[in-house]
Amino acid sequence: MSTGVRMRNKSVISEARDIRLAIDLIELGARLQMLEAETNLSRERLLKLYKEVKGESPPKGMLPFSTDWFMTWQPNIHASLFMAYHRFLGKHTELKGLELIIKAYRMYLDQTKRCGMDTVLSLTRAWTMVRFFDANMLQLATCRECSGQFVSHAYDPTKGYVCGLCHMPARAGKTRRAAEARAAEKELAQS
Repeated sequence: MSTGVRMRNKSVISEARDIRLAIDLIELGARLQMLEAETNLSRERLLKLYKEVKGESPPKGMLPFSTDWFMTWQPNIHASLFMAYHRFLGKHTELKGLELIIKAYRMYLDQTKRCGMDTVLSLTRAWTMVRFFDANMLQLATCRECSGQFVSHAYDPTKGYVCGLCHMPARAGKTRRAAEARAAEKELAQS
């Protein structure tokens, strides 16, 4: 087999892997910018693939660029859950990079589904958060009350840290979904 044929076959195989990866990422809700960063497919190819998989154009707009989103109560709990899976899999498997993020994100999705919770953390936010950790912009802080590890700003003091589960804000659990659930329970009780 000549070198040219081998190179051409390798590029076809590589492109097929990128297409499969892009489809998996699209099905998990990845934004176009993430697809561009993680595959070698052209923007035009990714747009076409996105439309074929989702049946619509990809959302427009910038990627999350601030660590602050991860600090608010509910996003922090979900980000911390994802990071627990990410760290566990990183220590106990051979997974690395994007494969590790995808597996940890699928575990996060399974957990939220099992518990009947809303999915607060998107794949793109999870991917961005891992990049923030890699850039030393975020760290994990250990709660002094429950010993759980929670996402916090890098270099913030962590001595005496108390997580959002041990010290819930006054508005926690007062979401529209919680109000609807309480109304449904009240209606059932009256029936």
